[in-house]
Amino acid sequence: MTLCPADDGFVARLCDLLPAAALREIAPAYLEEPRGRWTGRAGVVVAPGSTEEVATAIRAAAEARVPVVPYGGGTGLVGGQVMPDGPAPMILSLERMRKVRGIWPEENVIEVEAGAILSDVHDAAAGCGRLFPLSIASKGSARIGGLLATNAGGVNVLRYGNARDLCLGLEAVMPDGQVFHGLRRLRKDNTGYDLRNLLVGSEGTLGVITAATLKLYPRPVGEGTALLATAGPGAALSLLEMARDHMGEGISAFELMHRTGFDFLAETLPDTRLPFAEPPEWSVLIDIGLARGLDPAAALETLFAEAYKAGLVQDGLVAQSQAQRHDFWEVRERIPEANRSVGAISSHDISLPLGAIAEFIEQGNAAIAALGPFRINCFGHLGDGNLHFNVFPPRGQSRDGYAGQRDDIKRTVHDLVHAMGGSVSAEHGIGRLKVGDLERYGDPAKLSAMRAIKAALDPAGIMNPGAVLRADPR
Repeated sequence: MTLCPADDGFVARLCDLLPAAALREIAPAYLEEPRGRWTGRAGVVVAPGSTEEVATAIRAAAEARVPVVPYGGGTGLVGGQVMPDGPAPMILSLERMRKVRGIWPEENVIEVEAGAILSDVHDAAAGCGRLFPLSIASKGSARIGGLLATNAGGVNVLRYGNARDLCLGLEAVMPDGQVFHGLRRLRKDNTGYDLRNLLVGSEGTLGVITAATLKLYPRPVGEGTALLATAGPGAALSLLEMARDHMGEGISAFELMHRTGFDFLAETLPDTRLPFAEPPEWSVLIDIGLARGLDPAAALETLFAEAYKAGLVQDGLVAQSQAQRHDFWEVRERIPEANRSVGAISSHDISLPLGAIAEFIEQGNAAIAALGPFRINCFGHLGDGNLHFNVFPPRGQSRDGYAGQRDDIKRTVHDLVHAMGGSVSAEHGIGRLKVGDLERYGDPAKLSAMRAIKAALDPAGIMNPGAVLRADPR
């Protein structure tokens, strides 16, 4: 079925159906994505103020066969929030739907609308003595709907899981305009197919998430952070095992960083306070949260002493204040910003079995070196096997001069990841960037099932066409 643009007639129809506040100017921000790979198109931008207004807009789009691109905070890194080709779509922004609808501290549950900004959800949970643990660098602009639609990960997956694991229920508008009323506060609900988990991670291709019930947790009484210089990725994994023996589930984050990340910070963000006078080749940032009566600083100091004796670490710093904890985390969280300033030729969000990580890094470095004199910034969430293995031009040169090698670099990295039993998309999703990768590396039976689900729920193909699955050429 041929899709149609959001033309003047369609816009006029929306003006009749929706309040004036729901129509937005087509500002450049709606057409951009952080890595600058694509510029989107739009015939109209709609920002509904309620679930019923979302449903009204979707029904209108379904009747007119107008493509719909759901838009959250615009922070996605694989192009799922922009549509560069095809009929000019209706961009549907959730920016006006930001309410906290309810919070039940005794149940450890919060219900929020999809446009709620992640940091605001953090604040709402903290206001009642609870923790919402999903945390990413863009927490000040990323919105809950987009985080669920991409099944976002972040730094606390090791302890609390991905966005999917933190979601109890959803409200969503389906491609025909029906509202799925799945906002449950239940930990167990075994009534048929799990539409919640189908919509989480679907990247707006099966419907538009409008609200969610999310899990909260008690705030750890004692929190501590350490930055340890380690002998390499293999030693870092041994350190993780040792830390688990010491603290069990008290480890919230375990982040691996290479010296290149520190060099990029010094090069592009010189105001960043770097903890080591001479950055180590490899380092690990450990964050822990312990129960009442346990001293996190003492636990980290004991871990350091044992790891030092075992030859796993050579140096280390244990935060002695909240300000120092903030400084340590700022180093980790500003690395992506420094990466953008330098300009990656090719960025890779990958996951591997923990036991394969050290070998992958060694082989990956050698394979990229065979392609040219590139710099590699390897960092990420080592505790859950997720690495960001990003390739940059030599110092003083621009990525534009190497654009012709981008595909070879990506293929080299992804072929190696696949051969070692890993995934070419760990936490960023597929979007438009990795449609070809999903076709190349995805299981054929899974792809067939995905296409069948898409055809059943969205037979007209209006929902985010071209994201996740290649758009039907008809």
